Amino acid sequence: MILMLAGLLVFIAAHGFTTQRGARAAVIARIGEGPYKLVYSAVSIAGLLMIGYGYGAWRAQGPVELWHPPVWMRHLALLLMLFASIALAAAYAPGRIKAALKHPMLVAIKTWALAHLLANGDVATIVLALAVLAWAVYARISMKSREPAAPVATTGWVGDAAALVGGLAIYVFLAYLFHPYVIGVPVLPA
Repeated sequence: MILMLAGLLVFIAAHGFTTQRGARAAVIARIGEGPYKLVYSAVSIAGLLMIGYGYGAWRAQGPVELWHPPVWMRHLALLLMLFASIALAAAYAPGRIKAALKHPMLVAIKTWALAHLLANGDVATIVLALAVLAWAVYARISMKSREPAAPVATTGWVGDAAALVGGLAIYVFLAYLFHPYVIGVPVLPA
């Protein structure tokens, strides 16, 4: 539990720092953009690894169940994860989907958190999903106070097709490989 919470603190602190544009600009001016991105990436990856290992260790101890979600909520979570996967892919594929979602990466993260809150009743997952959801909501609110993002070009459907195909590939990877082999919990029948 402690490792996961420390990882959340490290990850959220690093990402929270990026919302403080004045402090971020001062650090970049002092050390340069390349070194800043390197340190930011290293700290973020370290936080993610701590979260992952800490979550796994916490669940391995036998998760404390607060409630048992009905089966239909797990089916809803699978559908939400398909949407989250497409939103994640849309973050890297300019098109109508990206333009409609405005910040598709944050939409994907918030949807992931909601899906996992619906499908799981154990304390470890609830703490993780609520922390990630709170961070994503804060990040979206902080973006509203910054200058508006450049509009996304929506010429043609290539970006949208790439987001749909990429999102489906991400979904299949998460459902059939990542979740059963890394998390240890299958989400779809074999």
